[in-house]
Amino acid sequence: MPVVREVDPSASPLDYYGYELKRVREGAGLTQKGLGSLVFCTGSLIGQIENAAKVPQRDFSERLDTALRTDGAFSRLVGLVLRSQLPSWFQPFAELEAKATYLSTYQCQLIYGLMQTEEYARAVIGVEHTDKLEELVAARLDRQRILHQDEPPVLWVVLDEAVLYRQIGSREVMRNQLAHLLGMFGRPWLEIQVLPFSAGQHTGMMGSFTLLRFADDPEVHYSESYDQGHMTANPEVIKERSVGYARLQASALSPGDSAALIARVMEERYGEQPGRDASAVA
Repeated sequence: MPVVREVDPSASPLDYYGYELKRVREGAGLTQKGLGSLVFCTGSLIGQIENAAKVPQRDFSERLDTALRTDGAFSRLVGLVLRSQLPSWFQPFAELEAKATYLSTYQCQLIYGLMQTEEYARAVIGVEHTDKLEELVAARLDRQRILHQDEPPVLWVVLDEAVLYRQIGSREVMRNQLAHLLGMFGRPWLEIQVLPFSAGQHTGMMGSFTLLRFADDPEVHYSESYDQGHMTANPEVIKERSVGYARLQASALSPGDSAALIARVMEERYGEQPGRDASAVA
């Protein structure tokens, strides 16, 4: 028989979710198997989530709300659960990112997390986190929900040209990722620019960084190292990095020329090439 541990709802968002699921399920007079049949999963999965041994997904939570008539309670709670799966040092940034009204970021290594496809995110995260891969991928994708709000934040992204050429996953993964980027052009609250190799030395050479603006709070500068994030609202840092970002924007290609470059790299480097192994490096 599976080991059932006593869940402490105050231990974590995941434990609280499991505790609430069991409480509501039993209140509705349903067995784990019975609820599973209503939300299209096994009773075993219901048990694992109630026991805080499995992280719930958003679509599962939405089905729970429908089946148990909980008025969106689990759909609201799952956001906290997924965010709790992120590295502890990253969680404060994720919380601020979700509240920001304006995000401007320079990325020199990877596509920004809010713009990654599921396959690209899985390839990036899977390099070092194979034990919690699905949970971390789900948490990263859940961050992207802010882009689909009724009033999404303004997002301005400057990507180093190297990001387009660094193959993450297979060539198909990269092709789909670049196609996803191209699909984002034209949104009124989003701009993408590519900083070309021809720009030479520039104000982002110390690494990727993000500036967050808020309706009523001071701006925040964020950067990260291998095992921690660094946030500051120091006015001098904000001033320096804001000017630096403006210079990056000025040195980057226009959005139109950036889209053309992305499309060209997508076709020339990652396009269909008969007779070639899809995993080969272009």
